[in-house]
Amino acid sequence: MVTVSGHGPWPGGDADVLTAQLTVLDDLAALPTGVDAVGFLTRLTDRGPGADAVGRTGALLAGTPVELGPHGWKLADRPGADERRAAALLREDVEALAVAAAGYAGPLATEVLGPWTLAAELWSARGDRVLADVGARRDLGQALAAGLTDHLTTLRSQVPGADPVVQLAEPLLGQVHAGVLPSFSGYSRIRGVPGPDVVEGLEPVVAAAHAAGARVVVHLGATWVGIPAVALAGADAIGLDLADLGPRGWDERAWERVARASERGMGLWAGLPAPEVSQCSGPQLGELVRLVAEPWRRIGLPAGGLAAVTVLSAPRRELAGVDAHRAELANLGRVAEALAERAEG
Repeated sequence: MVTVSGHGPWPGGDADVLTAQLTVLDDLAALPTGVDAVGFLTRLTDRGPGADAVGRTGALLAGTPVELGPHGWKLADRPGADERRAAALLREDVEALAVAAAGYAGPLATEVLGPWTLAAELWSARGDRVLADVGARRDLGQALAAGLTDHLTTLRSQVPGADPVVQLAEPLLGQVHAGVLPSFSGYSRIRGVPGPDVVEGLEPVVAAAHAAGARVVVHLGATWVGIPAVALAGADAIGLDLADLGPRGWDERAWERVARASERGMGLWAGLPAPEVSQCSGPQLGELVRLVAEPWRRIGLPAGGLAAVTVLSAPRRELAGVDAHRAELANLGRVAEALAERAEG
């Protein structure tokens, strides 16, 4: 069956953690019959430093302290208040999940930054991006792999019935590969990372998640050039923001790579934009259905394969308020229902 899930960012402050998690799980449980759901750990974004994606992932790194610096999060000599705050926020979220998901059995997703985007976002203690140092980025990947293992162990202990899914967010992978990220000075660019090295950097994190019993989705945004590397690294699925692939979501080279990945048994997590809203007929969900189904048919994939697609909102897009996020989950449920009908036809 077509599945609905989400990335985790959710509006709200400290007092709303449990409410947010309950809301997400309840709304996913209320999806139309014939549509599956993957519950997800929420991350309330209005809590300041440590609630952001870099801070949260940095707090997971085993034996690698981080702290806030002038340009954002950076490696530190020793653990400090910034890291403790990020770790406390994550712990609070997991504890809220344990309450909200009491008795839950089924897939449950948690999202962290992937090793390449994290290396691009983190600064070394006294220098440039971690990405610029081959040894440092290798150590970072190993620290993320070990920290992710511990995180999954905690999730399983808090929600024993969970079938964990790790979402590795790699929106900067294309820029890492192309060598377009600016250095600390801004006067040069950090050298691009070759494809084999991209695979080598992803492999330990993917392998660690698999060893902990989790499936792995690598979200690339619109970076379709990273699809082969994700496949070679052993991920179970790829995530793409379909609207960013071209007009009506069509880019022949991108979809050829999706097709090859699908033939290897990889799933597709399709990031969809917010629908256009008509004053007469409400959200124009048909366009979102076409954004998935038309390229799928055009590239020659079997219609039945649509049943294995997971739909979710395109990441890194803020909505105004909880009601908008809840409406989005409901809309995605209707889109999934329509895709399921096409898969059966």
